[in-house]
Amino acid sequence: MNVAWKILSRHVVEGDPAKDPELGIHIDQTLTQDATGTMAYLQFESMGVPRVKTDVSVSYVDHNTVQIGYENADDHDFLQSIARKYGIVYSKCGNGICHQLHLERYGKPGTTLLGSDSHTPTGGGIGQIAIGAGGIDIAVAMAGGPFHIPTPKVRAIVLRNRLRRGVSAKDVILTVLGKYGTKGNVGWIFEYTGPGVKTLDVPSRATIANMGAELGVTTSVFPSDAVTRRFLAAQGRAGDFVEILPDRDARYDDTFEVDLAKVVPMMAAPHSPGNVVTVRSRKGLKVNQIMIGSCTNSSYRDIRTVALYFKGRHVADDVEVGIACGSRQVVNMLAKDGSLAILESAGCRILENACGFCIGAHMSPRTGAVSLRTNNRNFEGRSGTKSAQVYLVSPETAAASALTGKVELPTERPVAAVPAPKKFPVDDAMFLYRSTKGRGVRGAKIVRGPNIATVPKGRPLDADVRAVCAIKVGDKITTDHIMPAGARLKYRSNIPEYAKYVFEPCDPTFHDRCLANVEKGLANAIVAGESYGQGSSREHAALCPMYLGVKAVVAKSIERIHRANLINFGIVPFTFENPADCEKIAQGDTLEFRGIRAAVEGDGRLVVKTAKGDVALKTTLSDREKHVVLSGGLLASL
Repeated sequence: MNVAWKILSRHVVEGDPAKDPELGIHIDQTLTQDATGTMAYLQFESMGVPRVKTDVSVSYVDHNTVQIGYENADDHDFLQSIARKYGIVYSKCGNGICHQLHLERYGKPGTTLLGSDSHTPTGGGIGQIAIGAGGIDIAVAMAGGPFHIPTPKVRAIVLRNRLRRGVSAKDVILTVLGKYGTKGNVGWIFEYTGPGVKTLDVPSRATIANMGAELGVTTSVFPSDAVTRRFLAAQGRAGDFVEILPDRDARYDDTFEVDLAKVVPMMAAPHSPGNVVTVRSRKGLKVNQIMIGSCTNSSYRDIRTVALYFKGRHVADDVEVGIACGSRQVVNMLAKDGSLAILESAGCRILENACGFCIGAHMSPRTGAVSLRTNNRNFEGRSGTKSAQVYLVSPETAAASALTGKVELPTERPVAAVPAPKKFPVDDAMFLYRSTKGRGVRGAKIVRGPNIATVPKGRPLDADVRAVCAIKVGDKITTDHIMPAGARLKYRSNIPEYAKYVFEPCDPTFHDRCLANVEKGLANAIVAGESYGQGSSREHAALCPMYLGVKAVVAKSIERIHRANLINFGIVPFTFENPADCEKIAQGDTLEFRGIRAAVEGDGRLVVKTAKGDVALKTTLSDREKHVVLSGGLLASL
């Protein structure tokens, strides 16, 4: 067996991996962040379960930490009160970024972790099957229910040799992205194996697993080995270690080899993590802003490396540099070893331990700027500035470029490798309710500010649906296009308000047009190209369209997490039998989904009437998914 199946086989509670296309797996741990957690906990509350049934569930506050207006602060109070009542550990605002914190303090080899954030697979860096999902799936898992995944295939990414100085894990995952791209990987798990694995520390492994989300895979996983054991022992968690190695005759569905010694500095050019080029090809490009940190590259190893590049030097005069560490533990270590003083003296802005700049919540670049960032996504406008040209790079490339104000090769003046600490300073004071974990406080009051609204429920699917194509979009539409983050995230717990901004980056009139169609007794449909719904796990990209009367999404292909979210909110995820038929549908066309309920109940095939002729559609749903869609969504089906 390989590592992935050694873990999964102990957690399968529904389905047979040998013959069934879908499996239900037991979830040991869950995590949420504040941008998705409010809705997840409202949904959990509506289930009437008195306490969480997982081994541990943690509510992190790391996205909306800039509190302009009352909404974010009120929602944080709601999250804290929910945690106290239901037995959830609460990570206070300022404690750090969920994925870095969970890796440090709670992630456990051999377990399953489900998180309402698409970068939850970071946990794969310590041998955990960690999967991103929509908030309602997390609510079900906290209530003791299984999580369902397509029966996965496992691809071995065989690592050989070791990285050269100036080259790091970010360059490895960008190399893999250059090979496989951001689409076409649904249903796969990428397992990193081979002799080169032992040369990578846990933060490096976590970076690679984190950005597996950009590939669109179910998750990525590393073995739990001597490197993992040393990391957990250094965190004071030696008892959590379990060795999980692939058998010598482990079988895989596919294999790709990476010679670490031949990996060169890489970058993702605008506007996709899959648009991978070498740093050398952009050498000398003028840079205006550099942001270092985020859940991908905010460990002690990463920020200490940057400090070594900056020691005794100053960033270029016309470059703005921001540093966001992943946790208080990282800041504490940097303060003690003098790195924080180096960063300050070099002219860096020290930012809060939060997601801020990655999601466009602050530090947006100026008009037309070139911004180098160590985070994981560079979708157009995600930074908060639509005209910005955002490149994804390693901390080494970011640091080398900050010193000259131009893209530079970090291998030309590399610094010494940062050794893995033998002991991390542990301070869990900002994790609340650890003593009542899993039990909660009976009778605890839930705090509800005016921004906390009720959870809307869908209606059962009608036999026939007459819908208007409310919007037609192209390829690689992300959840940032559908449901903008940044300044809009504060409405995440208020669906009627948040729904006003659906597709705002593409067409700000979408909301009004949908409501007008509903008033006429018509449903709405969305038509799209390839890889629709890539990016974040935010379920609001399905929940808000459902609220606006969207009954079907018709696309050339749909990404895994978003497809699951559509089903969870009663929206039928159709794909074209003939992708060329997408040209037969224009925005504003009326679409006749006659027999849509029977199609969902049956083989999933449906011929839709359009102004330019019939269009054949298909949807492949498990029996469970059929029940959810027919009921009008997961909440309605329970």
